[in-house]
Amino acid sequence: MRLGLVLTLTAAAFGACHTAPPEQPWTALFDGHTPGAFEPTRFGGEGEVRVEDGEIRLDTGNPLTGVTWRGEPPRGDYELEVTARRVAGTDFFCGLTFPVGDACLTLVLGGWGGAVCGLSSLDGEDAAHNETRTLRHFVNGRDYTARVTVTADRVTVTLDGAPLLAADLRGRQLGLRPEVELSRPLGLAAFACEAAVRTIRWRALPRR
Repeated sequence: MRLGLVLTLTAAAFGACHTAPPEQPWTALFDGHTPGAFEPTRFGGEGEVRVEDGEIRLDTGNPLTGVTWRGEPPRGDYELEVTARRVAGTDFFCGLTFPVGDACLTLVLGGWGGAVCGLSSLDGEDAAHNETRTLRHFVNGRDYTARVTVTADRVTVTLDGAPLLAADLRGRQLGLRPEVELSRPLGLAAFACEAAVRTIRWRALPRR
């Protein structure tokens, strides 16, 4: 009896020591009503930016239209999630620029004619030319949700809950294509297409 009790208590204590830390709450960066701290990005040739029907609408630019976050950006290890769609056109509807330590990267969805996804830029190579390049078919008018998980040495991305890409950042040079420098440290842009952003939110990851 005593041995059984000791084993039970030991197992309970072991399990308590290995309980996963609680998930942090999400912080919405867009409330569906106002742009908040998002401002239209002055790329030059940009289309109109407006809030309509609970979305940030990005009209077709020549070539870019986007918004840049002017509040405090995420820092450290975090997750960033965006739900967006291409309304019309054939190029990337989601060029999501986000901070990684003191640098930035851009997640591209549907670039280079409509299907290329990847991270720009790694060691000077953009999403079409580095190992994160992957192809996906995107249907105009359909929402897609991308979740970006950022740590000091790795970025992983899921699309609608399925793995899309991952990059080991150790020893890599991180940078942006010149066209989206104005999106840093956090922003979203669409290239030569009309796009809509339904949600964008972030949360800190538990300390490892």
